[in-house]
Amino acid sequence: MTDGPVRQASLREHNLGLVLRQAANAMRPPSRADIAAATSLTRATVSALVDDLIAGGLLTEVGPAPRAGAGRPAAGLVLSASGPAGLGLEINVDYLAACVVDLAGAVRHRDVRHADQRPGHPDQVLAEVAELAADARAHAEREGLAVAGAALAVPGLVTAHGVVRLAPNLGWRDVDVPTGLAALDGLPVTVDNEANLAALGELHAGPAGPASFLYVSGEIGIGAGIVLHGALFRGARGWSGELGHVAVRPDGPACSCGARGCLEQYAGQEAILRAAAAGGIDDLRARATAGDPGVLAALAAAGAALGVAVAGVVNLLDVEAVVLGGIYAPLAPWLRPAVVAEIHRRVLTDAWSPVDVRPSVLGADAAVVGAAGSVVRAIRDNPTKWLTRIIP
Repeated sequence: MTDGPVRQASLREHNLGLVLRQAANAMRPPSRADIAAATSLTRATVSALVDDLIAGGLLTEVGPAPRAGAGRPAAGLVLSASGPAGLGLEINVDYLAACVVDLAGAVRHRDVRHADQRPGHPDQVLAEVAELAADARAHAEREGLAVAGAALAVPGLVTAHGVVRLAPNLGWRDVDVPTGLAALDGLPVTVDNEANLAALGELHAGPAGPASFLYVSGEIGIGAGIVLHGALFRGARGWSGELGHVAVRPDGPACSCGARGCLEQYAGQEAILRAAAAGGIDDLRARATAGDPGVLAALAAAGAALGVAVAGVVNLLDVEAVVLGGIYAPLAPWLRPAVVAEIHRRVLTDAWSPVDVRPSVLGADAAVVGAAGSVVRAIRDNPTKWLTRIIP
């Protein structure tokens, strides 16, 4: 990196983000004086920046912040619940989903439509996603929210430009998603792998957890999001995390990707339901709760296969925790013992550095909530882009 002078505009951009994040992360609503003291900015500078953030709908003033000393209490500052919002969208093999998350991170709208997406052409699926997005935006507007942008979660390999190079379980190859979503009327849209967005959602869901973990998304396919030292690890080309296509048994059954013995063939949703002769996840859980021997055996076998794959990742990356997401979250009571057993058996450092295996905080909504959250976090990190859109 080459050092150089900092432009005034860049300094203001930095300070706007600094002030907004200070208000967002405070334990109680801070006053302007509190923010000035915490950031070492002058009170006049903070006051001017706060005025811009309030005018842009990003901050709002609340009742006076509590004070211990003498003097008139000052108004506190909080993120605006009626400010810009993020739209999260998700395409998965057997459902489409949308949600709206406000600037403070609260889910204000959620819609899931269950249907097998495999028979549909990508254009048809994207048209249905656009319809789902329009309904979500209309709901947001009725709530007084302005949708600032959208993020779409897809179960496959996604380029930086939003092209889905390969989504084996959908049968998609080289699908230009942004072009297919042109019906969103100019709304900025990003596209990412669903496990990556789910991992980011989990990272920011709170309370603060481990800084390095493996998020495993269990659906018909299996994906993984890798978080190292509080940041998503994408790999050199942005395509890391294809855990479902790690071979558990190289001579096993054929997979939709063209290889054999992939983890999905042993621990994917359809593989588990088939082995348990169950009609769906609700039926599977009910029978597992009742102690059905066949269901318990199927879940133990799936957990063991998952544990073999996960143990390899732990040996390689030394993560602190494994988060079971998607359908694995509600099935965690039955999957977790076998996963833990394989980690104990296979991870070299397990004796003195145990790995926490736990269900996702966000459950099945992790990807769509993580997608919406990525939009509002971008605003919180750099509010200038939003302000220039709405303030002449």
